[in-house]
Amino acid sequence: MDLLGELVAALGPGHVLTGEDRARYASDWTGKYRGSPLAVVRPADTAEVARVLQLAQATGTKVVPVSGNTGLVGGTMTEGGLMLSLERMNRIRSLNPAARVAVVEAGVVLQKLHDAAEAEGLYFPLWFGARGSAMIGGALSTNAGGSNVLRYGSTRGLCLGLEVVLADGRVLDLMGALHKDNSGYALKDLFIGAEGTLGIITAAVMRLVPCPRAHATAMVALPELGAALDLLNRLQEATGGTVEAFEYMGRNYLERLAARRPDLGLPFATIHDVTILVEVGATAPRDATPGPDGALPVVDALETAIAALMEEGRVLDAVVARSEAQRRAMWARREVAAEVSFDRSPLVDTDVALPLDLVPEFLTRMTARLAALDPGATELAIAHLGDGNVHYTAFPSHGDPAHLDAIRAAVDAEAVALGGSFSAEHGVGLSKRGSMRRHKNRVAVEAMQAVKSAFDPSGILNPGKLLP
Repeated sequence: MDLLGELVAALGPGHVLTGEDRARYASDWTGKYRGSPLAVVRPADTAEVARVLQLAQATGTKVVPVSGNTGLVGGTMTEGGLMLSLERMNRIRSLNPAARVAVVEAGVVLQKLHDAAEAEGLYFPLWFGARGSAMIGGALSTNAGGSNVLRYGSTRGLCLGLEVVLADGRVLDLMGALHKDNSGYALKDLFIGAEGTLGIITAAVMRLVPCPRAHATAMVALPELGAALDLLNRLQEATGGTVEAFEYMGRNYLERLAARRPDLGLPFATIHDVTILVEVGATAPRDATPGPDGALPVVDALETAIAALMEEGRVLDAVVARSEAQRRAMWARREVAAEVSFDRSPLVDTDVALPLDLVPEFLTRMTARLAALDPGATELAIAHLGDGNVHYTAFPSHGDPAHLDAIRAAVDAEAVALGGSFSAEHGVGLSKRGSMRRHKNRVAVEAMQAVKSAFDPSGILNPGKLLP
């Protein structure tokens, strides 16, 4: 029996997709990366994933895992390989409110885990715009960040244990729910952010946190970006370190938002150069219980801190959400960023990380650098400013591939020159392999290649991704 026949025998005929049935998997969300997989296989459990990999290993067939397919860097593209979809492995195996952990399969959509945690008065704090379609396996494989990294950390920080199927079909059980385990190499952390190049993540133990009893959310206009770090530090002091999100939206982003999505409105009558969306989450009853006047202490604390900064001239304007509807409206303006950024082409989308105090310097340098490279280009910048993650998008005047590569190289070079990284939360995939070659420490690359060879000596797991 040939490979496809063996796969049908193992998974069932409805779960080995060929021909036109592959179409919705073959292109990623951006539409930039379009592949042609041999087939799409959809295993129902870990044993079936193991069987797929045993067959792939025996036949030398490359395997590319795919979850929600919401990535932006071409991490799931394949020509002639098997796409291994985790969508059927979508069970929350258990949720332990006392220990505040959930055991979930890789195909669980983030929103499903959000809802399950909320039903127990808890919160899964990995939060970003694609949460309605992104899956746990993909978030782990790229070490996704999102808006709440400032308080809760990235996906790696939220993961206590993993179940991984290795290239030869063996199952690596690292599913402990321990907060401390010093019994050798931290193997779990190797697979998080590895983009499926070392093994297929099939399940995970994820950490939950207390659900905020109340939020204080505001849009704040600043005279210049350099004032943002002082604002963040002052708000952290005023709220006891409970700032959950601190999101930057530049003038160029808000102008495009107004043109692309006028239905969402703008935070102020005037578009300012620097607008910050800040949110504080209160878990203590003392901060979330309304006073005699109906005001929430957490909202009062945020307002008082912002008012003091306005008196000092450090804040130009501010509006505080007075209802859940107003809060959601503020977030809607931020969470359509991908839609606003990808609404035209050609474009160069990037995802860099900077030291917190050097984000303004990076953006100043990039404005000048882009003008020198392409006087007809425009730019757009947003950021998870609390953790230094900048999403800088350039819209060149023409789409020559070499020109686009030169712009990407310039963005990466400026970030690295300031002590930053060319990849913060989206992964490396195909689009940043050149950046890995140019900027990653040579010894670090050699060590990663050695790890890849140890776990996948035949090179069948998502080949051509991540490593230069």
